[in-house]
Amino acid sequence: MSTKINIVEKTPGTHIEYAVTEKKIIFGDDELSVNLATRERDYEVALDICIDSEDGIVIGTGGRAQKYAAQIIIPARRYDVIEDGEDEMGQPREVPVPVDFDMSLCTLVLWGLEV
Repeated sequence: MSTKINIVEKTPGTHIEYAVTEKKIIFGDDELSVNLATRERDYEVALDICIDSEDGIVIGTGGRAQKYAAQIIIPARRYDVIEDGEDEMGQPREVPVPVDFDMSLCTLVLWGLEV
């Protein structure tokens, strides 16, 4: 099942292979799967995807990461506010409730890979 995500091709060339589902991005031939819904926070999250010294796909720029391949940008978690009874002063009590994760609000930035 394929889902929409915002794509930005930062540099030209051949880009890393990927597939998008409702909550995940899978890179390569199922080499790296990232569940974006579990990484959503109350602030924007950016994940760097790199190719390491053994041509593996990794998250992050440290260690053996050598080529920058992509960046995933997950926007801050959104909330709806619902009324939930009254507070001790008789005023309506408002409670924030997280909105379901929406892949279409995320962005995948792609860098061209050297052949």
